[in-house]
Parts: sequence; C-alpha cells; structure tokens
Amino acid sequence: MIVTKADLAGYLETLRSATWVAVDTEADSLHAYPEKVCLIQISTTAGDRLIDPLADLSIDPLLDALAGHELIMHGADYDLRLLLKHHAFVPRAIFDTMLAARLLGHTQFGLSHLVEAFLHVKLEKGPQKANWALRPLTPRMEHYARNDTRHLKPLADRLKAELAQQGRLTWHQECCERLIAECAKPREINPDEIWRIKGSHLLSRSGLAVLRELWHWRESEALAANRPPFFILSHEAMAAIALAAGEHRPFESTLPRQLSERRRAGVHQAVAQGLAVPAEHQPRPLKRSSRRPLEAERRRFAELEKRRNARATELKLDPTLIASRATLSDLAFDWEKFAPDLMRWQRALLEPVA
Repeated sequence: MIVTKADLAGYLETLRSATWVAVDTEADSLHAYPEKVCLIQISTTAGDRLIDPLADLSIDPLLDALAGHELIMHGADYDLRLLLKHHAFVPRAIFDTMLAARLLGHTQFGLSHLVEAFLHVKLEKGPQKANWALRPLTPRMEHYARNDTRHLKPLADRLKAELAQQGRLTWHQECCERLIAECAKPREINPDEIWRIKGSHLLSRSGLAVLRELWHWRESEALAANRPPFFILSHEAMAAIALAAGEHRPFESTLPRQLSERRRAGVHQAVAQGLAVPAEHQPRPLKRSSRRPLEAERRRFAELEKRRNARATELKLDPTLIASRATLSDLAFDWEKFAPDLMRWQRALLEPVA
C-alpha cells in the first residue's frame, strides 16, 4: 500500500503512462461522521495498487494524474460525489460497468455477479461493512479492495463489445457524461427541508419545531462523537418523540434504552427548546405542489408510457432507464420544455416513429 510521498511520487509516472486505469474508493460512512475517503484502489497494466489517503501525504498529484484518463469504474455515482466533496476531483471521462450492464438489459448488475457471469471468476463477498479507516488493513481487506478494480478492464472490454454490437455504445457514453455532470454539481441544501425526516408530515407545527431541534442536537452529537447520526438516535425515534411532545404527551418511553443519561438530558433540552418556539415561528408543513392533469395531458402520458414500455420490451431494458414516471409526467405536461433534459437516445426512443 502506498503510504509515503516517495512511494507516491514513484508511482505517478506509471499512472501517467498507463494505457487504461480502473479506480474505486472505500469510505467509512458506516463508522464515522462525516465520512471520508479511506482508500483508493487503482489497477493498470502494471498491476493493482492501494493508496492510503489517511497517510501523511497529499493525494493531489495522484488525482492530477488520474484526470488525464478515462477511468473504468463500477457504480461510479458515490465515488464521484465522495471525491468531489473531499478532494474537488472531477474526472475527464469514465466507463461505468454498472451502467453498461444495465443498458445491455442485465437485471443483476453487482460487480460480483458481472465478474462471474462474464469472466467466470467468483469473488469473495468480503468485508463490505468493514471500517476502512482502521490501520493496518487486514490481508482479507486488502484482497477484497484489490478485487474491486482488478477485473474491471476485462469486464469493461466485454461490455463495450456488446454495447457496440447492439448499437448502444453512444448511449453509454452519453450516460457517463451525464453522470459526471450531475455528480459535479454541488448539492443544494435547503435549511428548512434537511431536517424533515420520514414521518415529519404527520406532525403538528409544534411537533415540527421539536423535530427541528432534535435534528440539530443529533447533528452536533454525531459530529462530536465522529459517529453516523443513526447511531445517536434513529429517524423513527426522533419522529416518535416529536409526535408525542407536539401533542403534549410523555415521550420518555420512546427513548432507546441504551441512550446515556447525558444524551437523555440533551433530548429533553431539545424538546423543551422546540416547545418554547413561539407559534408564529414554528415550521409549517411543506406544501407539495400538486397539479390536477387535464384529460389531454392524461392521454399524452398514457401514450408516452405505452411507447416507452413497448420500446423497453423490444430492447429488453428496464423502462425507467428510458424515462421514469415523473419524467413522463413532465413530458406529458410540456414536451417542448422538458424534452431537452432527456439524453439524445432517450428522446429518440420516446418520439413517435415516423
């Protein structure tokens, strides 16, 4: 594993001159808060290497070297968002093997399944939920990590050949470009929505005020403890506490038994702060814009859905790859406005056959 500046400097020329590069990352989202990149796995013709971002070295030169390549990845969404958030890295191009498999009609597209189906190699399931921030890594963890990129190039070659044979290679290129663009956008955070967890729509305004205080208390506890928020207090528990408190009922029975006395006191304080919010400053329930579609719009939706499903059946594709129901609803409402948001191949499949 590369853990020193000297080792990294020695590897960069190999990486820059590589004819292909496969990449994956491991994070500690199940064990720390906020999560961080704990490991970067890279495979090239020169072999498989593990880079330790937690060691005393800057990985900026590594990311600069990666930026010049098309990166072979599997299910790149999370990795791209993680690398953008923590290292401001956006790749030039990717080949996503999961996307490729889906565009070929595969309904099982996990890496292990695809490697076994295409390459006849059975991968160990391995320690997916391991704490990747722990050092040293066990031999089993290292083996599992290397397997995440070791087989991506031959798998990508097989998938690319099938995509080309079926005339879907440009579809895949467009999907990968769209994925990079979407993951490069910073996610907008609405401070009035971020704390509205599942079940919040059942709460009164007083209950919403309590839930908001509980959420902020839990965030501060999670950051202080470096533990994911659900380890502090689950969504379900927070919603139950806010519901009872908002109705001025006892909520002690909704607290987890393992909650420490200090955290129990913190919950009580958050509830008291929420109940003390003046009525005029209590959060309001979110109003979801609901528009009753006109009869003509319903007919257009039915026609689009029928066309989508027929093309999906013909091509043996998941219909939602062509367009989700929400997308169909937008298109039925105003095709000219929303059709430009489609990828070219999606639009071609949804347009009426001349």
